[in-house]
Amino acid sequence: MVQDRADPDLRALTDWLGRNLPGFSGPVRLDKFNRGQSNPTYRLRAASGDYVLRRKPPGVLLKSAHAVEREFRVQKALAGSEVPVARMHVLCEDETVIGSAFYVMAHVAGRSFDDPRLPETGLDTRVAIYEEMNRVLAAIHGIDLQARGLADFGPAGNYYRRQIDRWTRQYRASETGTIAAMDELISWLDANVPAEDGRRTLVHGDYRIDNLLFAEDGPACVAVLDWELSTIGHPFADLAALIMQWRLPPGAEGRGLAGIDRAALGLPEDQAFIDGYCARTGLSGIPDFGFYLAFCFFRMGAILQGVRKRALDGNASNPEIGLRLASAVPRYAAGGLEAAKQGQGRT
Repeated sequence: MVQDRADPDLRALTDWLGRNLPGFSGPVRLDKFNRGQSNPTYRLRAASGDYVLRRKPPGVLLKSAHAVEREFRVQKALAGSEVPVARMHVLCEDETVIGSAFYVMAHVAGRSFDDPRLPETGLDTRVAIYEEMNRVLAAIHGIDLQARGLADFGPAGNYYRRQIDRWTRQYRASETGTIAAMDELISWLDANVPAEDGRRTLVHGDYRIDNLLFAEDGPACVAVLDWELSTIGHPFADLAALIMQWRLPPGAEGRGLAGIDRAALGLPEDQAFIDGYCARTGLSGIPDFGFYLAFCFFRMGAILQGVRKRALDGNASNPEIGLRLASAVPRYAAGGLEAAKQGQGRT
């Protein structure tokens, strides 16, 4: 963990929590998690126990980005459901306290994995963890929106039309140079939006292994993290985002499974994971999966372009890491075009 000049003022934070978080007592030690490039996240070690604080980054932000208020709402709504989430404690929308909105949640003990190859585990554990990832994803998409108070968590209409328009605007607002492949991908997606099929579920928006916490002594998922991009939308976007991640190079940067002998490691092939998801959700298959993959490559490219802009402007969570990650935007654009060429057909 690291600390920097943008960390919240401890005195102001402690005073506010003392007035608004039942049972809280200081003093507080604040440690910043050195991961993630969107909403800065901290572990709070207080006399009353350990907590986690997640805030909007300081500085001028793109419209609708870094919505910690939405993160708080959806996780609070999911408490007690089949989707494991941390317990939400308190939300502060008063930006004068620490300079931006933030929320505090319970600290959840668990294991996090950055590498989908899971090199620190055995074969049987890998098999079980991937089954659990599949189960949790299906559970997210099976949430009863009305019963959980989330019926208004996203607008009606074609999710992909809305998302392509939104992320194109975000990309243009953070553009620092012309990337021809990104422009081509945007044009292709714009012309190939699938017709509305009536599927309308909760979607996480960034579902991947490094946004999940697993039990310290087993494969059970104990918390799904980073709900910033969650909304009501189309479930195949979450599934395709996971498959997209696996198509990236392995290692610290790509965090993918490209070129890996998955059978030897006990990891599912893309189609096997998709088939497992379809079995859990009552589907016979997913036609035209190439579109959903292309969309996810585009969206991640747009997100990383925003990271680049924030890093250059000096308000990224970790500017050095942010610039390094953002250098992959052309690779995501190329991956999206490759997925588009795969085109149509049953998956």
